[in-house]
Amino acid sequence: MTVAIDRATGKRRGDAPRPGLGRRLKHSYQKNWYAYAMIAPVVVVLGVLVIYPLVYGLYLTLTDANSLNTARTIGVNHIDATYKFIGLDNYADILWGPTAYDRFWSHFLWTVAWTALCVALHYTIGLGLALLLNQKLRGRTVYRLLLILPWAVPTFVTVFGWRFMLADSGIINAALDALHLPTPQWLEDTFWQRFAAIMVNTWCGVPFMMVSLLGGLQSIDGTLYEAAEMDGASAWQRFRYVTLPGLRTVSSTVVLLGIIWTFNQFAVIFLLFGNTAPDAQILVTWAYYLGFGQQPRDFAQSAAYGILLLAILIVFTSFYRRWLNRNEQQLAI
Repeated sequence: MTVAIDRATGKRRGDAPRPGLGRRLKHSYQKNWYAYAMIAPVVVVLGVLVIYPLVYGLYLTLTDANSLNTARTIGVNHIDATYKFIGLDNYADILWGPTAYDRFWSHFLWTVAWTALCVALHYTIGLGLALLLNQKLRGRTVYRLLLILPWAVPTFVTVFGWRFMLADSGIINAALDALHLPTPQWLEDTFWQRFAAIMVNTWCGVPFMMVSLLGGLQSIDGTLYEAAEMDGASAWQRFRYVTLPGLRTVSSTVVLLGIIWTFNQFAVIFLLFGNTAPDAQILVTWAYYLGFGQQPRDFAQSAAYGILLLAILIVFTSFYRRWLNRNEQQLAI
């Protein structure tokens, strides 16, 4: 029997009932079994590496699990877990507990400041270098290779190199001392620890912005610049009304990626200071310290920090994308 679809209401017309869910799944599998077979390994890997740890971590946040009450084996003796379910107490303690400012809010404020400063420096310096490399320069290829090296070198090598240079007897303080300038305690004083962390992360992150923005610059139609120049536009006007609008799509993407990566930047802070700089720790390194850098190790609170980090980034990304879409709609009008 023929079954028709009412275009106005979207409902089925006819006597044949709608197939059940099981039948529809079976039909979909028979029709697209090859696609399911191709994505199955990816689903399994994501399930093992992402979904299971996330679900288990969410469960831990609802308990009082730590290194003293979790299941463990000592020699031939196995000790069963004794932690218990406590609901949302971990979140309440982190956000509103008596030590909430010292344990969460101070690190949250520093994380926001760290992210904003680093991403602003990444974008500003990266855009400046991209504009230079987009010009016709002799040896431009060599300059591109040299400027991309900080990104190509493994992060731990870069950070350890900076750690040696920032030490009290390192090359930076030696040069400052030779010039009769003050020699900061880069790895001991809180202000200079934060300054050094931003400096090192900027060194590591600028090449990515530079390469991305350089690709965006090269995709802008050159006739737009020629038309603007013929109309008498100055260099600043060409940059403001041609370059920046032409980079809007690339800029929105790289800035979003930069914020997410910097907000969760673990390697720079941890490799530069370890656990010796509590006031320079951002949220992700502080969560690691709670879970693995102290005794007893607080697995529940560390996992709660991870869930809070995920929630913050999801909310920010949602508002950021909505803001971008609204701006694009206003420009289209």
